[in-house]
Amino acid sequence: MRRYLLPFVFVVLAMAQGDWKSATALPGVDLTGLTAAQKNVALSVMRSEACGCGCGMMIAQCRVNDPRCAISMRWSNLVVKSASAGKSADAIRAEISKLANEPPPLLEAPVKLNVDGDPVRGNPAARITVVEFSDFQCPYCAKAVDEVKQVLSKYPKDVKLVFKQFPLDSHSQAALAAEASLAAQAQGKFWELHDKMYANFRSINREKILAWAKELGLDMTKFQADLASHKYAARVVSEERQGEMAGVEGTPTFFINGKRLNAAFELGTVAPLIADEMKH
Repeated sequence: MRRYLLPFVFVVLAMAQGDWKSATALPGVDLTGLTAAQKNVALSVMRSEACGCGCGMMIAQCRVNDPRCAISMRWSNLVVKSASAGKSADAIRAEISKLANEPPPLLEAPVKLNVDGDPVRGNPAARITVVEFSDFQCPYCAKAVDEVKQVLSKYPKDVKLVFKQFPLDSHSQAALAAEASLAAQAQGKFWELHDKMYANFRSINREKILAWAKELGLDMTKFQADLASHKYAARVVSEERQGEMAGVEGTPTFFINGKRLNAAFELGTVAPLIADEMKH
């Protein structure tokens, strides 16, 4: 999370920004499974093709300098997929040129998201995993709560929601709310506090959170101690970093079986996508 970055991190980033032309590993780019030749093809293309997000950088350069960029993430996924299929560098460049002016797909290429220990709503054994990166003070995230519930209600056996923290710097109480939700999770009350905070997202503050926690029957001594010690701050940062590496730029951002959704999460939009995922 931006507000938690320490000075040495900026030093590391500054050093990394000069190494993108020779780096053999790029933030968020999974090169595992590629042969040495395919990896060279992929890196060559990413070092020589423009990102196209308006940054003026090459794909590889943008991945290093701005891991949150969804555009460079999209191109990186395409390049790796094409290289793994045996396409030449020239063929991949032609593919990028062809797609550059087209709108992004409804679902991006899948990325790996670690969901171990994250709160789950719905059937834990569901075939379809929806991952949401969200902010408790975000009005669009609050609106999405009911939309998600509609989807889970329609697919009670087949779809589950996994929640991840992505508090925005522009929301002064979002980081506190994120830590509070994880403290509530430790007491088995994540979703109860989740729903309470989104129902009252405009009035979130420490006093209100403590009142809601007490209302929900949490062990207040433990809850307040967890907040005071920032016990879950590192986990919030980790989830934000994971989101940034996956191309999350704002909230809410949803992934369906690892594929980022480039649209609002609404039943009418996602139902056909879920049906398609269930065919595989």
